[in-house]
Amino acid sequence: MTQIENARKGIITDEMKIVAKNEFVEEEKLRDLLAKGMIVIPANKNHKNLIPIGIGKNLTTKVNANIGTSEDYYDINNEIKKIDMVIKYKCDTVMDLSTGGNIRDIRKALIERSTIPFGNVPVYQMVRDIVKNGKTFVDMSIEEMIEFIEEQAVDGVDFMTVHAGVTLKAINKIRIQKRKADIVSRGGSLITGWMIHNNKENPLYEYFDKILDVAKKYDVTLSLGDGLRPGCLADGTDWGQIEELLTLGELVKRSRDAGVQVMVEGPGHLPIDQIKMNIKLQKSICDEAPFYVLGPIVTDIAPGYDHITAAIGGAIAGTAGADFLCYVTPAEHLGLPDELDVKEGIIASRIAAHVADIGKKIPKAIDIDNRMAEARRNLNWKDQEKYCIDPEKYIDVRLKRSSSTEACSMCGDLCVYKILKDKL
Repeated sequence: MTQIENARKGIITDEMKIVAKNEFVEEEKLRDLLAKGMIVIPANKNHKNLIPIGIGKNLTTKVNANIGTSEDYYDINNEIKKIDMVIKYKCDTVMDLSTGGNIRDIRKALIERSTIPFGNVPVYQMVRDIVKNGKTFVDMSIEEMIEFIEEQAVDGVDFMTVHAGVTLKAINKIRIQKRKADIVSRGGSLITGWMIHNNKENPLYEYFDKILDVAKKYDVTLSLGDGLRPGCLADGTDWGQIEELLTLGELVKRSRDAGVQVMVEGPGHLPIDQIKMNIKLQKSICDEAPFYVLGPIVTDIAPGYDHITAAIGGAIAGTAGADFLCYVTPAEHLGLPDELDVKEGIIASRIAAHVADIGKKIPKAIDIDNRMAEARRNLNWKDQEKYCIDPEKYIDVRLKRSSSTEACSMCGDLCVYKILKDKL
Protein backbone atom coordinates (compact mmCIF):
# COMPACT_ATOMS: atom_id res chain seq x y z
CA MET A 1 0.00 0.00 0.00
CA THR A 2 1.00 3.63 -0.48
CA GLN A 3 1.62 5.96 2.44
CA ILE A 4 -1.76 7.63 1.95
CA GLU A 5 -3.55 4.27 1.82
CA ASN A 6 -1.87 3.14 5.03
CA ALA A 7 -2.78 6.42 6.70
CA ARG A 8 -6.43 6.00 5.73
CA LYS A 9 -6.47 2.54 7.26
CA GLY A 10 -5.12 3.93 10.53
CA ILE A 11 -1.66 2.40 10.01
CA ILE A 12 1.34 4.48 11.15
CA THR A 13 4.25 3.38 8.97
CA ASP A 14 7.93 3.52 9.89
CA GLU A 15 8.26 6.50 7.54
CA MET A 16 5.49 8.34 9.37
CA LYS A 17 7.17 7.65 12.72
CA ILE A 18 10.48 9.10 11.48
CA VAL A 19 8.82 12.22 10.07
CA ALA A 20 6.74 12.79 13.23
CA LYS A 21 9.82 12.51 15.43
CA ASN A 22 11.89 14.90 13.30
CA GLU A 23 9.06 17.43 13.03
CA PHE A 24 8.04 17.32 16.73
CA VAL A 25 4.51 16.35 15.63
CA GLU A 26 2.28 13.70 17.20
CA GLU A 27 2.19 10.57 15.08
CA GLU A 28 -1.60 10.43 15.01
CA LYS A 29 -1.89 14.06 13.87
CA LEU A 30 0.61 13.39 11.10
CA ARG A 31 -1.25 10.26 10.02
CA ASP A 32 -4.55 12.16 9.90
CA LEU A 33 -3.16 14.96 7.71
CA LEU A 34 -1.47 12.43 5.44
CA ALA A 35 -4.74 10.53 5.09
CA LYS A 36 -6.42 13.77 3.99
CA GLY A 37 -3.68 14.48 1.43
CA MET A 38 -2.47 17.62 3.21
CA ILE A 39 0.93 16.00 3.85
CA VAL A 40 2.98 13.76 1.56
CA ILE A 41 5.95 11.53 2.33
CA PRO A 42 7.76 10.97 -0.99
CA ALA A 43 9.21 7.47 -0.55
CA ASN A 44 9.43 5.16 -3.56
CA LYS A 45 9.45 1.52 -2.47
CA ASN A 46 12.64 1.00 -4.53
CA HIS A 47 14.64 3.84 -2.94
CA LYS A 48 16.39 1.73 -0.35
CA ASN A 49 18.73 4.23 1.38
CA LEU A 50 16.11 6.96 1.82
CA ILE A 51 15.70 8.94 5.04
CA PRO A 52 12.05 10.03 4.69
CA ILE A 53 10.76 13.56 5.09
CA GLY A 54 7.27 15.04 5.15
CA ILE A 55 5.99 17.97 3.10
CA GLY A 56 2.83 19.83 3.92
CA LYS A 57 0.54 21.28 6.56
CA ASN A 58 2.03 22.07 10.01
CA LEU A 59 5.49 20.84 8.95
CA THR A 60 8.67 22.83 8.39
CA THR A 61 9.01 24.43 4.96
CA LYS A 62 11.13 22.17 2.77
CA VAL A 63 13.73 23.10 0.16
CA ASN A 64 14.56 21.34 -3.11
CA ALA A 65 17.74 21.68 -5.17
CA ASN A 66 17.81 21.01 -8.92
CA ILE A 67 20.88 19.41 -10.47
CA GLY A 68 21.47 17.58 -13.74
CA THR A 69 23.34 17.60 -17.02
CA SER A 70 22.69 19.50 -20.22
CA GLU A 71 23.50 18.67 -23.84
CA ASP A 72 26.63 20.83 -23.52
CA TYR A 73 27.77 19.61 -20.08
CA TYR A 74 27.08 15.98 -19.19
CA ASP A 75 29.90 14.80 -16.95
CA ILE A 76 28.34 12.46 -14.40
CA ASN A 77 31.17 13.17 -11.95
CA ASN A 78 30.11 16.81 -11.76
CA GLU A 79 26.57 15.74 -10.87
CA ILE A 80 27.86 13.41 -8.16
CA LYS A 81 29.79 16.33 -6.68
CA LYS A 82 26.62 18.42 -6.80
CA ILE A 83 24.45 15.85 -5.04
CA ASP A 84 27.10 15.47 -2.34
CA MET A 85 26.97 19.24 -1.90
CA VAL A 86 23.16 19.24 -1.82
CA ILE A 87 23.23 16.74 1.05
CA LYS A 88 26.12 18.47 2.81
CA TYR A 89 24.27 21.79 2.91
CA LYS A 90 21.11 20.14 4.27
CA CYS A 91 18.72 20.45 1.37
CA ASP A 92 15.58 18.42 1.97
CA THR A 93 15.17 16.97 -1.53
CA VAL A 94 16.95 16.91 -4.89
CA MET A 95 15.68 16.77 -8.47
CA ASP A 96 17.63 15.45 -11.45
CA LEU A 97 16.78 17.54 -14.50
CA SER A 98 19.35 15.92 -16.79
CA THR A 99 18.95 16.38 -20.54
CA GLY A 100 22.41 15.26 -21.69
CA GLY A 101 24.47 12.07 -21.62
CA ASN A 102 23.09 8.68 -20.59
CA ILE A 103 20.22 9.99 -18.50
CA ARG A 104 19.22 6.66 -16.95
CA ASP A 105 22.78 5.84 -15.87
CA ILE A 106 23.09 9.32 -14.36
CA ARG A 107 19.78 8.94 -12.50
CA LYS A 108 20.64 5.51 -11.10
CA ALA A 109 24.04 6.71 -9.87
CA LEU A 110 22.50 9.74 -8.18
CA ILE A 111 19.68 7.78 -6.53
CA GLU A 112 22.19 5.30 -5.18
CA ARG A 113 24.01 8.22 -3.57
CA SER A 114 20.93 10.10 -2.38
CA THR A 115 19.64 9.66 1.16
CA ILE A 116 17.06 12.41 0.56
CA PRO A 117 13.91 12.18 -1.59
CA PHE A 118 14.78 12.19 -5.28
CA GLY A 119 12.63 13.79 -7.98
CA ASN A 120 12.72 14.21 -11.75
CA VAL A 121 10.75 15.33 -14.81
CA PRO A 122 10.01 12.26 -16.95
CA VAL A 123 9.60 14.08 -20.29
CA TYR A 124 13.25 15.20 -20.22
CA GLN A 125 14.48 11.67 -20.79
CA MET A 126 11.65 11.00 -23.26
CA VAL A 127 12.63 13.85 -25.56
CA ARG A 128 16.29 12.75 -25.63
CA ASP A 129 15.99 8.97 -25.76
CA ILE A 130 13.10 8.62 -28.19
CA VAL A 131 15.44 9.66 -31.03
CA LYS A 132 17.18 6.30 -30.61
CA ASN A 133 14.01 4.79 -32.07
CA GLY A 134 14.10 7.19 -35.01
CA LYS A 135 11.34 9.39 -33.60
CA THR A 136 10.87 12.83 -32.08
CA PHE A 137 8.86 13.70 -29.00
CA VAL A 138 5.78 14.70 -30.99
CA ASP A 139 5.68 11.18 -32.48
CA MET A 140 5.41 9.51 -29.08
CA SER A 141 2.37 7.51 -28.05
CA ILE A 142 0.98 7.48 -24.53
CA GLU A 143 2.13 3.86 -24.23
CA GLU A 144 5.72 4.92 -24.88
CA MET A 145 5.41 7.78 -22.39
CA ILE A 146 4.13 5.40 -19.71
CA GLU A 147 7.05 3.04 -20.37
CA PHE A 148 9.49 5.87 -19.61
CA ILE A 149 7.58 6.85 -16.48
CA GLU A 150 7.55 3.28 -15.19
CA GLU A 151 11.25 2.81 -15.92
CA GLN A 152 12.01 5.85 -13.80
CA ALA A 153 9.71 4.60 -11.03
CA VAL A 154 11.51 1.24 -11.08
CA ASP A 155 14.81 3.10 -10.59
CA GLY A 156 13.52 4.60 -7.34
CA VAL A 157 12.36 8.14 -8.18
CA ASP A 158 10.35 9.39 -5.18
CA PHE A 159 8.45 12.25 -6.81
CA MET A 160 7.83 13.14 -10.46
CA THR A 161 6.80 16.38 -12.10
CA VAL A 162 4.02 15.52 -14.55
CA HIS A 163 2.67 18.30 -16.77
CA ALA A 164 -0.86 16.94 -16.98
CA GLY A 165 -2.61 20.28 -16.43
CA VAL A 166 -1.67 21.81 -19.78
CA THR A 167 -4.91 21.34 -21.73
CA LEU A 168 -6.18 22.58 -25.07
CA LYS A 169 -8.53 24.90 -23.20
CA ALA A 170 -5.62 26.42 -21.25
CA ILE A 171 -3.55 26.89 -24.42
CA ASN A 172 -6.49 28.69 -26.01
CA LYS A 173 -6.58 31.04 -23.01
CA ILE A 174 -2.98 32.03 -23.72
CA ARG A 175 -3.76 32.61 -27.39
CA ILE A 176 -6.60 34.97 -26.43
CA GLN A 177 -4.74 36.80 -23.66
CA LYS A 178 -1.28 37.22 -25.18
CA ARG A 179 1.74 36.75 -22.96
CA LYS A 180 5.00 38.65 -22.91
CA ALA A 181 7.11 35.58 -22.10
CA ASP A 182 4.93 32.85 -23.64
CA ILE A 183 5.47 29.37 -22.10
CA VAL A 184 8.69 29.14 -20.06
CA SER A 185 8.29 25.65 -18.60
CA ARG A 186 10.43 23.22 -20.59
CA GLY A 187 8.03 20.36 -19.86
CA GLY A 188 5.07 22.59 -20.56
CA SER A 189 6.48 23.67 -23.92
CA LEU A 190 7.20 20.06 -24.96
CA ILE A 191 3.67 18.94 -24.12
CA THR A 192 2.20 21.99 -25.87
CA GLY A 193 4.29 21.20 -28.95
CA TRP A 194 2.95 17.62 -28.93
CA MET A 195 -0.64 18.89 -28.67
CA ILE A 196 -0.27 21.44 -31.48
CA HIS A 197 1.51 18.98 -33.79
CA ASN A 198 -1.05 16.21 -33.25
CA ASN A 199 -4.07 18.49 -32.79
CA LYS A 200 -5.03 16.38 -29.78
CA GLU A 201 -5.56 16.78 -26.04
CA ASN A 202 -2.58 16.44 -23.69
CA PRO A 203 -2.00 12.67 -23.43
CA LEU A 204 -0.78 13.01 -19.83
CA TYR A 205 -4.18 14.51 -18.99
CA GLU A 206 -6.30 12.29 -21.21
CA TYR A 207 -4.68 9.10 -19.90
CA PHE A 208 -3.93 10.29 -16.38
CA ASP A 209 -5.30 7.04 -14.94
CA LYS A 210 -2.38 5.15 -16.52
CA ILE A 211 0.05 7.44 -14.70
CA LEU A 212 -1.84 6.86 -11.47
CA ASP A 213 -1.46 3.10 -11.90
CA VAL A 214 2.33 3.43 -12.09
CA ALA A 215 2.54 5.91 -9.24
CA LYS A 216 0.46 3.69 -6.98
CA LYS A 217 2.50 0.58 -7.79
CA TYR A 218 5.76 2.15 -6.56
CA ASP A 219 4.31 4.82 -4.24
CA VAL A 220 5.66 7.66 -6.38
CA THR A 221 4.39 11.06 -5.25
CA LEU A 222 3.04 13.00 -8.22
CA SER A 223 4.10 16.64 -8.40
CA LEU A 224 1.59 18.23 -10.74
CA GLY A 225 3.69 20.55 -12.87
CA ASP A 226 2.77 24.14 -13.65
CA GLY A 227 3.54 24.01 -17.36
CA LEU A 228 1.92 27.42 -17.86
CA ARG A 229 3.58 29.19 -14.95
CA PRO A 230 4.31 32.87 -15.59
CA GLY A 231 7.84 33.53 -16.82
CA CYS A 232 7.80 37.26 -16.16
CA LEU A 233 5.94 39.59 -13.83
CA ALA A 234 3.60 40.79 -16.56
CA ASP A 235 2.21 37.27 -17.05
CA GLY A 236 1.52 36.66 -13.36
CA THR A 237 -1.96 35.32 -12.49
CA ASP A 238 -3.15 35.40 -16.10
CA TRP A 239 -5.88 33.30 -17.71
CA GLY A 240 -3.58 30.45 -18.75
CA GLN A 241 -2.07 30.05 -15.29
CA ILE A 242 -5.49 30.00 -13.60
CA GLU A 243 -7.04 27.65 -16.16
CA GLU A 244 -4.24 25.17 -15.56
CA LEU A 245 -4.64 25.53 -11.79
CA LEU A 246 -8.32 24.58 -12.07
CA THR A 247 -7.30 21.41 -13.91
CA LEU A 248 -4.67 20.63 -11.29
CA GLY A 249 -7.38 20.83 -8.63
CA GLU A 250 -9.31 18.16 -10.53
CA LEU A 251 -6.19 15.98 -10.80
CA VAL A 252 -5.50 16.30 -7.07
CA LYS A 253 -8.89 14.74 -6.36
CA ARG A 254 -8.35 11.96 -8.90
CA SER A 255 -4.92 11.18 -7.41
CA ARG A 256 -6.23 11.00 -3.85
CA ASP A 257 -9.18 8.87 -4.93
CA ALA A 258 -6.70 6.45 -6.51
CA GLY A 259 -4.58 6.22 -3.35
CA VAL A 260 -1.69 8.22 -4.84
CA GLN A 261 0.17 10.94 -2.97
CA VAL A 262 0.10 14.28 -4.77
CA MET A 263 1.38 17.84 -4.49
CA VAL A 264 1.00 20.87 -6.75
CA GLU A 265 3.62 23.13 -8.32
CA GLY A 266 3.17 26.87 -8.51
CA PRO A 267 4.47 30.04 -10.09
CA GLY A 268 7.47 31.17 -11.23
CA HIS A 269 7.60 34.93 -11.62
CA LEU A 270 5.07 37.02 -9.67
CA PRO A 271 4.74 40.62 -8.52
CA ILE A 272 5.33 40.62 -4.79
CA ASP A 273 1.79 41.82 -4.02
CA GLN A 274 0.27 38.80 -5.81
CA ILE A 275 2.08 36.06 -3.88
CA LYS A 276 -0.22 35.65 -0.89
CA MET A 277 -3.30 35.67 -3.10
CA ASN A 278 -1.80 32.96 -5.32
CA ILE A 279 -1.06 30.72 -2.34
CA LYS A 280 -4.59 31.11 -0.96
CA LEU A 281 -6.07 30.43 -4.40
CA GLN A 282 -4.05 27.24 -4.85
CA LYS A 283 -4.85 25.96 -1.39
CA SER A 284 -8.56 26.55 -2.01
CA ILE A 285 -8.75 25.05 -5.50
CA CYS A 286 -6.48 22.09 -4.68
CA ASP A 287 -8.06 21.26 -1.32
CA GLU A 288 -4.99 22.00 0.83
CA ALA A 289 -2.60 19.83 -1.20
CA PRO A 290 1.06 20.59 -0.44
CA PHE A 291 2.22 23.52 -2.60
CA TYR A 292 5.64 23.52 -4.27
CA VAL A 293 6.79 26.91 -5.62
CA LEU A 294 9.72 28.01 -7.78
CA GLY A 295 10.75 31.18 -5.97
CA PRO A 296 8.54 33.01 -6.74
CA ILE A 297 10.94 35.39 -8.46
CA VAL A 298 9.79 38.94 -7.68
CA THR A 299 11.66 40.96 -10.30
CA ASP A 300 12.87 40.19 -13.82
CA ILE A 301 15.95 42.46 -13.88
CA ALA A 302 18.40 40.72 -11.54
CA PRO A 303 20.14 37.92 -13.48
CA GLY A 304 23.10 36.75 -11.43
CA TYR A 305 21.17 37.49 -8.25
CA ASP A 306 18.03 35.46 -8.76
CA HIS A 307 18.82 33.37 -5.69
CA ILE A 308 18.03 36.61 -3.82
CA THR A 309 14.91 37.54 -5.82
CA ALA A 310 13.60 34.00 -5.28
CA ALA A 311 14.42 34.01 -1.56
CA ILE A 312 12.38 37.18 -1.13
CA GLY A 313 9.40 35.59 -2.87
CA GLY A 314 9.94 32.25 -1.14
CA ALA A 315 9.86 33.78 2.33
CA ILE A 316 6.55 35.49 1.57
CA ALA A 317 5.09 32.41 -0.13
CA GLY A 318 6.14 30.14 2.70
CA THR A 319 4.68 32.44 5.33
CA ALA A 320 1.42 32.52 3.36
CA GLY A 321 1.24 28.70 3.33
CA ALA A 322 3.53 27.30 0.62
CA ASP A 323 5.05 24.05 1.88
CA PHE A 324 7.99 23.44 -0.43
CA LEU A 325 10.46 25.86 -2.06
CA CYS A 326 12.48 25.04 -5.15
CA TYR A 327 15.81 26.77 -4.92
CA VAL A 328 16.97 29.21 -7.57
CA THR A 329 20.68 29.70 -8.19
CA PRO A 330 22.60 32.80 -9.32
CA ALA A 331 22.86 31.07 -12.72
CA GLU A 332 19.09 31.09 -13.29
CA HIS A 333 18.35 32.57 -16.75
CA LEU A 334 22.09 32.42 -17.55
CA GLY A 335 23.36 28.86 -17.76
CA LEU A 336 23.94 25.50 -16.07
CA PRO A 337 24.79 26.06 -12.37
CA ASP A 338 28.19 24.99 -11.05
CA GLU A 339 28.94 23.77 -7.53
CA LEU A 340 29.22 27.27 -6.05
CA ASP A 341 25.92 28.28 -7.67
CA VAL A 342 24.31 25.20 -6.12
CA LYS A 343 25.57 26.11 -2.67
CA GLU A 344 24.44 29.74 -2.90
CA GLY A 345 21.02 28.67 -4.17
CA ILE A 346 20.58 26.20 -1.32
CA ILE A 347 21.62 28.65 1.40
CA ALA A 348 19.39 31.43 0.05
CA SER A 349 16.40 29.11 -0.16
CA ARG A 350 17.03 27.62 3.30
CA ILE A 351 17.07 31.14 4.73
CA ALA A 352 13.73 31.83 3.04
CA ALA A 353 12.27 28.57 4.37
CA HIS A 354 13.41 29.35 7.92
CA VAL A 355 11.99 32.86 7.73
CA ALA A 356 8.71 31.32 6.56
CA ASP A 357 8.69 28.83 9.45
CA ILE A 358 9.03 31.68 11.92
CA GLY A 359 6.17 33.49 10.17
CA LYS A 360 4.04 30.33 10.26
CA LYS A 361 4.93 29.86 13.95
CA ILE A 362 6.20 26.34 13.36
CA PRO A 363 7.11 24.91 16.79
CA LYS A 364 10.76 25.50 17.75
CA ALA A 365 11.52 27.50 14.56
CA ILE A 366 12.35 30.64 16.55
CA ASP A 367 14.47 28.78 19.12
CA ILE A 368 17.71 28.86 17.17
CA ASP A 369 17.31 32.61 16.52
CA ASN A 370 16.92 33.15 20.24
CA ARG A 371 20.09 31.17 20.90
CA MET A 372 21.94 33.22 18.28
CA ALA A 373 20.76 36.44 19.95
CA GLU A 374 22.15 35.25 23.28
CA ALA A 375 25.45 34.24 21.70
CA ARG A 376 25.82 37.69 20.11
CA ARG A 377 24.98 39.47 23.36
CA ASN A 378 27.64 37.39 25.14
CA LEU A 379 30.18 37.82 22.32
CA ASN A 380 30.29 34.03 22.15
CA TRP A 381 31.76 33.49 18.69
CA LYS A 382 31.90 29.73 18.98
CA ASP A 383 28.15 29.48 19.57
CA GLN A 384 27.47 31.97 16.78
CA GLU A 385 29.34 29.66 14.41
CA LYS A 386 27.29 26.74 15.72
CA TYR A 387 23.93 28.41 15.14
CA CYS A 388 24.51 30.11 11.79
CA ILE A 389 23.07 28.58 8.63
CA ASP A 390 26.43 28.52 6.79
CA PRO A 391 29.34 27.96 9.20
CA GLU A 392 31.87 27.94 6.33
CA LYS A 393 30.93 31.47 5.30
CA TYR A 394 30.93 32.54 8.95
CA ILE A 395 34.45 31.24 9.51
CA ASP A 396 35.77 32.73 6.27
CA VAL A 397 34.49 36.26 6.97
CA ARG A 398 35.34 36.11 10.67
CA LEU A 399 38.97 35.15 10.04
CA LYS A 400 39.44 37.84 7.40
CA ARG A 401 37.91 40.59 9.53
CA SER A 402 38.69 39.66 13.12
CA SER A 403 39.55 42.26 15.73
CA SER A 404 42.27 42.48 18.35
CA THR A 405 39.44 42.77 20.88
CA GLU A 406 36.86 40.13 21.72
CA ALA A 407 34.34 42.12 19.67
CA CYS A 408 34.19 42.24 15.86
CA SER A 409 36.25 44.58 13.69
CA MET A 410 33.27 46.84 12.99
CA CYS A 411 33.14 48.34 16.49
CA GLY A 412 36.05 46.97 18.52
CA ASP A 413 36.00 48.49 22.01
CA LEU A 414 32.95 50.55 21.01
CA CYS A 415 30.87 47.36 20.75
CA VAL A 416 27.44 47.96 22.30
CA TYR A 417 27.71 44.78 24.33
CA LYS A 418 31.04 45.91 25.81
CA ILE A 419 29.79 49.41 26.57
CA LEU A 420 26.72 48.19 28.46
CA LYS A 421 28.11 44.94 29.83
CA ASP A 422 26.46 44.13 33.19
CA LYS A 423 24.70 47.52 33.17
CA LEU A 424 21.19 46.37 32.21
